Amino acid sequence: MEIKFYKYQGTGNDFILIDDRDEFFDITRNDIISSICERKFGVGADGLILLRKHSDYDFQMLYFNSDGKQSTLCGNGSRCIVSFAKYLGLIDDKCKFLAIDGPHEAFIKDNLISIKMSNVDSVIKDNDAYIVNTGSPHFVSFVNSISDLDVKKMGAEIRYSEQFKKDGINVNFAQVSDGIKIRTYERGVENETYSCGTGAVAVALCVHKLNSFKQSPILIKTRGGELIIDFEFNNNQYINIWLRGPVELIYSGDFVCK
Repeated sequence: MEIKFYKYQGTGNDFILIDDRDEFFDITRNDIISSICERKFGVGADGLILLRKHSDYDFQMLYFNSDGKQSTLCGNGSRCIVSFAKYLGLIDDKCKFLAIDGPHEAFIKDNLISIKMSNVDSVIKDNDAYIVNTGSPHFVSFVNSISDLDVKKMGAEIRYSEQFKKDGINVNFAQVSDGIKIRTYERGVENETYSCGTGAVAVALCVHKLNSFKQSPILIKTRGGELIIDFEFNNNQYINIWLRGPVELIYSGDFVCK
């Protein structure tokens, strides 16, 4: 079977997008998903995203990590699927879509794509680090310099620690000097990615909690580019959170499933 795919990237976080409005794709075939995402013998990507119909929204998003398993919200992937929906002619510059954590709004302006995130009720201190769920669970550790870190090794140690090994957690290392720089180890990819949208949001909220930056928007520098996070803080809750950044369609093609 041949599958038509579209390769997108959002600040270096790359995804395979498939138009699955006819629901031909078997989501139980983790082996097919992981083989498409494999970088040596497949197309290569951090994850795979299916666009499906939904009676109450412009579309529904199903996201799978490169290990083939369906996962929690992907921020950059959400921005990519909004661009894909416009490419397919399903939306103009605004939309509402359904993801695994619930409904989201999005809009396109000045070649940037913004998605509204779910509210965040708490940023939990965990020894010298922080834990926050921004649609996906994140561990945030602040360091003096991130340039020389072995993110894959250090991230895996935390992700597979006794505390987190059951469900896993995404691990972010943040440097608050010369702007805010982050590097992220993503569960399901089991490696460092060039960018993580929900991780950038998590770091922005943690930075605000630390009183390093009092107001939004907060600009986050990832290895793959810059993301902007807007939010409001009201009654100890983060609301009206928006993730904004660029998206690019790289190429399209057909993948032959064996």
